[in-house]
Formats: sequence, structure tokens, C-alpha cells
Amino acid sequence: MFERILVAVDSSRTRLTTVHSAAAMARLTGARVRVLHVAASAATLAAVVPLEDDSEAESVLDEAVGVLRRSGVPAEGVMVHALTTQIAGVISETAAAWKADLLVLTPHRRDMFGALWDPRVSDAVVHTGRTAVLLVPEGDGNDPAEPPVTDR
Repeated sequence: MFERILVAVDSSRTRLTTVHSAAAMARLTGARVRVLHVAASAATLAAVVPLEDDSEAESVLDEAVGVLRRSGVPAEGVMVHALTTQIAGVISETAAAWKADLLVLTPHRRDMFGALWDPRVSDAVVHTGRTAVLLVPEGDGNDPAEPPVTDR
């Protein structure tokens, strides 16, 4: 069914929920996984400002690939630099170029007005891409393989 799964991760705390969901799907189907992390920059009137440096971006990517490999899933990672306005297009183009059967990502919650001014990347990917998309709800950032942290 699925042979190539692209999982798009950002630097949010909830990214591991997305990675673990992709790992579970890959184990079920025998798929290979490619992790995509877009190192985003914002354009201002005077300059392009990186929102994270390359070492932070590499760390996010390495963490995701490591989780997948420790789960027994063949995985590789790719980092791309893009403006925030280009992220959805980069994700869709990467999925198409790699011939992904499934794209896994997390839609981040926004209120109604926030969504009007700054649409979610996941919405744009779903509406413009040609790859099946699995939207994983935001988790609490805890590793599902580990017991959740609780206050006693």
C-alpha cells in the first residue's frame, strides 16, 4: 500500500507525535520514510531573517530520523531552506519529487482570526498537493513509548 512516506516536521514540541505516527504506519506497510524539515526564514522590508539556525534545524532532523531508525524503520532526512510563505509548496514539491505515497504532518491549532491572517501549512498542503495526507493531531510532546510525565 504505502512504500514511501514523507513526514514533515517543524521545531515545535509536538513533532515527535508526528514522527511516531509515521513510524507506526511504516512498520505496518513496510514503507521507507523520508523526513523533511524546512529551515524557515521570514522576509521583512529590509532583510531575510532566519527563524532558526542550521544547527538547530539539523538537530530537529537528526532527532526525527533517529526515532524512526530506532523503531526499525528505514529513514533518511532532508533539510530545505525556504521563506515561511513557501513552506507548503516546498512540502508538496518534495513529496511529489520523491514520489511519496503518503505525507504525514501535524496541523497546528489557530483561532479563526489567526487562520485568516496566517493560514496553516497543513491546510495549504492538503489543498494544493497531490499526495495522500495523514494529519496527526498535536500531542503533548511526550514520547508515546515512554510513560507520560505526571505530577504526583
